[in-house]
Amino acid sequence: MNINSNISQELLETIEHYYNGTMDAETLKTFEERLASDAQFEQLVEDVHSLFEGIERQALKEKLDEFHQELEKRNAIVPGDGKVRFLYYKKIAVAAVLVIALGSLWFFTGSANERLYNNHFSPDPGLPTTMGGSENFAFFDAMVDYKQKNYDTAIDKWLVLHKKNPQNDTINYFLGSAYLAKGNGKQAATYLQKTVEQPESTFKSDAHYYLGLLNLKEGNVDEAKKNLQQSHHENAVTVLDKLKD
Repeated sequence: MNINSNISQELLETIEHYYNGTMDAETLKTFEERLASDAQFEQLVEDVHSLFEGIERQALKEKLDEFHQELEKRNAIVPGDGKVRFLYYKKIAVAAVLVIALGSLWFFTGSANERLYNNHFSPDPGLPTTMGGSENFAFFDAMVDYKQKNYDTAIDKWLVLHKKNPQNDTINYFLGSAYLAKGNGKQAATYLQKTVEQPESTFKSDAHYYLGLLNLKEGNVDEAKKNLQQSHHENAVTVLDKLKD
């Protein structure tokens, strides 16, 4: 790996936005055009991406080590119910960034409902990789994979946690999100449905939104409307308005 130490902060942030899926459509288009035409720039971006991933994993490891050291000092075991806890709420990604970046071929094929799905679907951006205890390390380790779009790896890790706590709404939601991101709607719906069945879930609103989009893609407009009406996702009202047209 060979990263120029003089790389600007602005470029580092731009690359981070690219891999987090938070670029606006125009910037993303320009960025990907440069990737396609400049092999040296493409290698630089890949190197920075690898560096980000390594730093993120190292930060998690250091936090886990600190946690264990604190336990040894106190000579105590911290109880837990297995439920993943976190300190920050996630931010909503801009809808359809990837669709715009990849072009509009889908617009000329498929049903109107499928086009509406494609126009308003983008994967959940995931959670910041912080943790509050050793029981959370495995979850956030998988979150690193999820945010790097290694969905199969993230799913495998979360499924291990799911077996221990099948009612955990956080794990169910992100299993659903990972399956949805890789295009497996049937599996995604299973876990998203479990999420909405938890009345106090932080992810209930977004789970309803993604279920509504899945309903729409499958042609079940009535069920799609029911789910979208129960969501506070920023795009839910927009999709409902489109269904009235």
